[in-house]
Amino acid sequence: QVKLMESGGGSVETGGSLRLTCVASGSTDSRFCMAWFRQAPGKEREEVATINANLRTRHAESVKGRFAISRDGADNTVYLQMNNLKLEDTAMYYCAAPTSEWAGRCPQFQSNFNYWGQGIQVTVSS
Repeated sequence: QVKLMESGGGSVETGGSLRLTCVASGSTDSRFCMAWFRQAPGKEREEVATINANLRTRHAESVKGRFAISRDGADNTVYLQMNNLKLEDTAMYYCAAPTSEWAGRCPQFQSNFNYWGQGIQVTVSS
């Protein structure tokens, strides 16, 4: 069983920055994909960014050039650096990971992410 714990959320004005951190514990293996998702009020949860075991990243078009996912494999920790935050970035942000059967690859579909953190709120105001 993998446990994921997010930290680093909060409130910030437009144009500001935040860095989210997710620490994985339990039956972890540094060779697995980790990802960030978000869900805004009244909207479906969407993928923000993923990073696989080979450090290959994938970012949603809406955050490209502003957000960057990275990881510290030795500590099973993943980060999401968020710069130039916009009002529409306001959401609950979730850390997620698939099971080890994905062998470090990142699934294309949200339904294949089996482990989820409890989420952390990011609020951007003008």
